[in-house]
Amino acid sequence: MSIRVEGVTKLYGDQVALNGVSFSIPSNQVVGFLGPNGAGKSTMMKILTDYIPPTSGKAFVDGIDVLLNPIEAKRIIGYLPENNPLYYDFYVKEYLEFVGSIYKVEKLKARVAEVIDITGIGYEQNKKIGSLSKGYKQRVGLAQALVHNPSVLILDEPTSGLDPNQIVEIRSLIEQIGREKTVMLSTHIMQEVEAICQNIIIIDKGDIVANGSTKEIASLALDSKMVTVEFAEVPSADIVDQLRMFGRIVKHEGAVFTINSADNVDIRPKLFNFAVANGLSIVQLQEHEAHLESVFRSLTGKKDM
Repeated sequence: MSIRVEGVTKLYGDQVALNGVSFSIPSNQVVGFLGPNGAGKSTMMKILTDYIPPTSGKAFVDGIDVLLNPIEAKRIIGYLPENNPLYYDFYVKEYLEFVGSIYKVEKLKARVAEVIDITGIGYEQNKKIGSLSKGYKQRVGLAQALVHNPSVLILDEPTSGLDPNQIVEIRSLIEQIGREKTVMLSTHIMQEVEAICQNIIIIDKGDIVANGSTKEIASLALDSKMVTVEFAEVPSADIVDQLRMFGRIVKHEGAVFTINSADNVDIRPKLFNFAVANGLSIVQLQEHEAHLESVFRSLTGKKDM
């Protein structure tokens, strides 16, 4: 296994950030590490990269104990934190050579040229990092994580704050890298996970609540259906409360409600009768399949909106 975590607990005073977490990640896969804000994702990634120690438990990368052999472990790990720590006054190529020199990369100039080509920043290599768009800054962040040719990449929200075009570009780049390296990817974008991840680990309040292939996790949605209903007018608070009898309201915008019904039951006839009984006009009533997002919400304890 490329990454192995055994009973990792992390306490911040009395607060439990990770609670005896255990999981493993095979080599040469892109694995989505998902969870709501404050679930423990970034803490786990910081432990794997030896930025912080666990309170108890062990973590291994390619068989190396990251706590006992931190320098050796860091040689084989590439890390892109959520807040991309770049030196804005450096030129792109200069910065990558600087990072590569820290890792004592052999044939440094050739490796920097290779990484620049992989990440598609050739036209930007002679510009100052501070002058780049956020999308290209993320590419530079990925380049610094790759410059020492690590076998494992740990990426914390690599597409956060990017526009749709930039997201597609970075996603494609990660997918390409994942063919040759193990990638642990933290993200809140479910479409991203479904598009590029072979496996998914979901963490909530410091505990692993799901761990399996993307197909297996997504199949948990098959026992439920999603229905979107749009009323002609915004219903009263009392009507909204009554709508919860049909299932969990997972989205609510004005007069539009998306309801997750359990046990694969078609609730459209009951919703229609409910609307008639309460003098409501329905503009839209549409059933669609539940997706990974609804599975995520149900596993991470999100309540009705």
